[in-house]
Amino acid sequence: MNALTPVDPRERTWGGIDFFILWAGAGISLAEIWAGGMLRPLGFITGLAVIIVGHLIGNTALALGGMFGSENGIPTMVALRPSFGIRGSYLASILNIIQLVGWTAVMIWIGGNAADALLKSSLGSHPRAWMIGIGIVTIAWSFVGETFWKWLQRVSVTGLLLLSLAMTVMVFRSYGWHHLVATPQKSGLPIPLGIDLVIAMPISWLPLVADYSRFSRGNHPAFWGTWWGYFIVSSWMFLVGLAAAIATKSDTPDAMVMQLMATFGWVVPALLIVLFSTFTTTFLDIYSTAVSAQNLFPSLGEKRGIVVTGVLGILISLIFDATQYENFLLLIGSFFCPMFGVALVDFFYHRKRKFEIQELDRHQGLYWYQGGFHATAILAWIVGAVLYQVSYRAGWAMGATLPSMVVAGLLYLAFNPKRPATA
Repeated sequence: MNALTPVDPRERTWGGIDFFILWAGAGISLAEIWAGGMLRPLGFITGLAVIIVGHLIGNTALALGGMFGSENGIPTMVALRPSFGIRGSYLASILNIIQLVGWTAVMIWIGGNAADALLKSSLGSHPRAWMIGIGIVTIAWSFVGETFWKWLQRVSVTGLLLLSLAMTVMVFRSYGWHHLVATPQKSGLPIPLGIDLVIAMPISWLPLVADYSRFSRGNHPAFWGTWWGYFIVSSWMFLVGLAAAIATKSDTPDAMVMQLMATFGWVVPALLIVLFSTFTTTFLDIYSTAVSAQNLFPSLGEKRGIVVTGVLGILISLIFDATQYENFLLLIGSFFCPMFGVALVDFFYHRKRKFEIQELDRHQGLYWYQGGFHATAILAWIVGAVLYQVSYRAGWAMGATLPSMVVAGLLYLAFNPKRPATA
């Protein structure tokens, strides 16, 4: 499938339940449990409130970004061409490819080490073998395409939800509701910064969301399926991580939860959660890397891009300690918050949710601007990215995500107050 060509209406068959399942699968992740543990200084009640507020804000931005695809049938990186110019969108694609290959490696590394930790006592330690196996299965998962994903995800995510329910019961029975609720808030994490940490998780999926929403029957099923699927399950995983971190005072609640299941004799269910949560999350990274690459090289086939991305992810996971790569990935990810501040303002205010499809790949056309770059959009993006870094490093109480998105969007609007003429 060529990314520059809108999905044929006959192939846009996904409904609300399909998007709910897709994004529920993305939400079931060890990374989400770990992120919930970062809210431990807030205590259980305040932490729960922060989880809900952060997801309300972040999920709304995520679902709105999905309308790039559900409205016009095109993937995210191509949908950035009207905002930043045809060549300007290449900058976004390059950054997205780098971060997605990196996150593929990180997730394979996490999954491989978690699986190895569960079975080390019986099978010996072979984390690299687990990484290779997980990588191969995830490549195959990405390879089958959107028609089979619907059914593959329904079966696997339904099973994961049931296993996660059992996991949650174990966590709260072991640690006790009364103990968790009675835990007071401590100093060290301002509430606005906690909200910002939660917002960052759904926002991190914005560069991918339209790659899947383009298969939707319409805006309504894509928006609400995405919103509810990720909101419910990601909030749930954050809550499990928060509870485990408070009870154990551990910085790795994801590992503590898996160990707890193992002590109950649930080693195999814990292993299934590790493996299938890695598959249902990481295949999104692999597939979207291939789609983003097509924005740069339209003739590149999806299948070839999937294989190259998966192999690179496996190799990086085998060579590097993924925890050392994570700060670099977060640095790259900081560019996407202000980028979508600009893109969302442009899409909803300037474009009224419609793109001129025939102009998306026409040199000297409507989206060519100055040499293929929309200078004011790129300037607003850069200012927002700088603001993100300043606020993050300075530890502003309001966080970095929302200020960078809002300032970049408002600055773009100030530079371009009038709606552009159409072709």
